[in-house]
Amino acid sequence: MTGKRVAAAAVFGLAIFCGQQALAGTGSEAGRLAQFRAKTKVLDGRLSEQYAASVALTPRSFSAPSQWDGQGYSGNYAGPYLDMARSAASRHAIPVGLFLRLVQQESGWNAQAVSAKGAVGLAQLMPGTARHMGADARDPYQNLDAGARYLAAQYRDFGSWPLALAAYNAGPEVVRRYGGIPPYAETQAYVAAIWGS
Repeated sequence: MTGKRVAAAAVFGLAIFCGQQALAGTGSEAGRLAQFRAKTKVLDGRLSEQYAASVALTPRSFSAPSQWDGQGYSGNYAGPYLDMARSAASRHAIPVGLFLRLVQQESGWNAQAVSAKGAVGLAQLMPGTARHMGADARDPYQNLDAGARYLAAQYRDFGSWPLALAAYNAGPEVVRRYGGIPPYAETQAYVAAIWGS
């Protein structure tokens, strides 16, 4: 009997020992899992930071010219400012049709137009922009010339007509902040109306 008890005690002890080892292994696995999760969290954070930094390095978006690009202008206006606008566009290397559509969109060819935000004239220049451009915004010739110069400057800065139009409408700082055409319904509709979609 004593031998059976010793054997039973040995088996029981072995079972307890193996059980403890099994539980210790579970704890070890839980520890490894916790370490894995912690390391994954660190890597995810680093990757997120790297991705955020890489977004700033992405090249400017490119929009293929649409049916509206180039010389096309299908507006009804045939008044005295049309040739003035064509000349201003040509002087500043802007596609003529593009600039004519801009003037159509901005003022409907009304030299006396004043927007709710205070933009003035055919090309709807803000007073500060007109001053910066050295132009009298109420003079149609100067207004069109300054508007064309300002649009050309935006094109030089952004390298794309859709982005130049967005900057003309919403301001260059806004286009830079969003890294493209801002998510403003007015600006998106403006670019689509002039450039096309």
